Amino acid sequence: MPSLFVFRGNNQGLRFELEADLVSVGRDVGNDVQLRDTEVSRRHAELRRSGKTFLLTDLTSSNGTYVNGQRVESCELANGDEVQVGCTLMLFTCLADESAGDLADKIDIISRQQSGDRSRIIRSLSEAEGSRLLDGDPDAAASPWLARARSNLQVMYRTALAVSHTLDIDQLLQRIMQLIFEWVEADRGCIMLLNPETSELEPKVRRNRKGLKQEERIKISKTILDYVMEHNEGVLTSNAGEDDRWNPAASILQLGVCEAICVPMRGRYNLVGLIYIDTSISPQRLIQQQGATKFTDEHLKLMIAIAHQAALAVEDTRYYSAMVQAERLAAVGQTIATLSHHIKNILQGIRGGSFLIKEGLTQHDEHMVRKGWEFVEKNQDRISNLVMDMLTFSKDREPETAAADLNEVAAEVAELMTARAREKGAELVFTPAERLPLLVFDAEGLHRAILNVVTNAIDACDRAANDDLPEEDGAEPRRPCPGRVEIAVGFDAEQRQAQVVVTDNGQGIPREEIDQVFSLFVSSKGNRGTGLGLPVSQKIIQEHGGRIAVSSHPGKGSRFELQIPAVFAETGSPTIAR
Repeated sequence: MPSLFVFRGNNQGLRFELEADLVSVGRDVGNDVQLRDTEVSRRHAELRRSGKTFLLTDLTSSNGTYVNGQRVESCELANGDEVQVGCTLMLFTCLADESAGDLADKIDIISRQQSGDRSRIIRSLSEAEGSRLLDGDPDAAASPWLARARSNLQVMYRTALAVSHTLDIDQLLQRIMQLIFEWVEADRGCIMLLNPETSELEPKVRRNRKGLKQEERIKISKTILDYVMEHNEGVLTSNAGEDDRWNPAASILQLGVCEAICVPMRGRYNLVGLIYIDTSISPQRLIQQQGATKFTDEHLKLMIAIAHQAALAVEDTRYYSAMVQAERLAAVGQTIATLSHHIKNILQGIRGGSFLIKEGLTQHDEHMVRKGWEFVEKNQDRISNLVMDMLTFSKDREPETAAADLNEVAAEVAELMTARAREKGAELVFTPAERLPLLVFDAEGLHRAILNVVTNAIDACDRAANDDLPEEDGAEPRRPCPGRVEIAVGFDAEQRQAQVVVTDNGQGIPREEIDQVFSLFVSSKGNRGTGLGLPVSQKIIQEHGGRIAVSSHPGKGSRFELQIPAVFAETGSPTIAR
């Protein structure tokens, strides 16, 4: 699906899918692509489908429409084009050419048995070995050209590795500057990036040659910076006094710079920054070393290549950061929307209970007051459980383990949920393990994991709530028999594993949904469920190094087995179930 992805501006992180044949872009609410940007006209531009891509047309906007930095009246967009309207930058993406799929008919992968292939692997090479092979060769000394070519290849190879192994821009620039100083005899260096919002240069990395005072401020000639940015080309000056580009009053002469290289960091579309290195020298030494230079045209060419590699990496990192932000915003939006829905339902229950209490007090009707209080109390428990589930799921934690009796933990859950099961017309049965060693686990965490699973099992047996649920094709019809939930504790000495098995005879889980039962905010209860219970239970069990096994038969019921490794307490004495 063609789309516009905003990677700079007030709408950063948003992606606009271009589904219609005609898409309007502007500041007004009626636009298909609405941008919160005061520099964008109310109806700024439009995109009209043209074959497999789109034709972008400016609608006589105040500030113009730009594609890859060039102002356009009308332009057919290609995959990867950068579109700027006002202060908003967007990336146009579209599906790859469908004809690429036909290549499978033109390429055959044939096994050795089929073709009698006699080929064999002679040499394999890792990245580290490839870098070492470029570090030098005694035979290269006999050939200056070969030595120079090997050196250049090594620099570019190591630069490519540096930019491909990090998504942190600061670390990337530090590594680039380190490589430059290993290769060039520079005294000072600096990498500056253009601020996307202000278009001003901001220093990000600085470096001085060993022996120079690191705390000294680097004074960079604005003459050089302006020239590179204006002409978008790298410069090398070996003698500032004789270079026609720098007049005698220029700042480069006043700084005592003997040689300097400044290159633009240009990515796919725009300039993202500059790399500057120089050799500083006193006027006396400048006279003594006339004609001696450290920088050459070869240095300039390689610096331009390095700057381009770094610029591409900076662009990719910014695009990636914008995409991550978009995913986070989407996740936050989904979470807020889902939780708001559940909290609204809970508040409605509390409001209904409060109304009954108020009416009961007005009419001196104790029965109505008690009924209203039941509503309030039940919804208080729901919001308490919701908050506890949110806290449990929101952060990673180490289980607070201590010696405990798994039978007792499961028995507490059964006792706590007996009344709820009775309200739903279900029978709750608890079966402890006959001989169970004292184990080490997080009793509070495991109590919550078991509680969530048992709550779901009881709700699955709620005949009244399940009458409206559709039956799966081929499933047995629902029986009018009472619901039944069983909690059984087990211990496998050979496998060194303890388990709590929760089974019910409820409606079961459809086959196509069983893989989603542990997905966040996915609930089969409709408005009655938050979609947090089972994910929280799975998280707690996984924190213990265990797993939850699920099996279900629509119309018959479900079985959840919570398995954790058995870690024995020091006493190791078994407990006898009574």
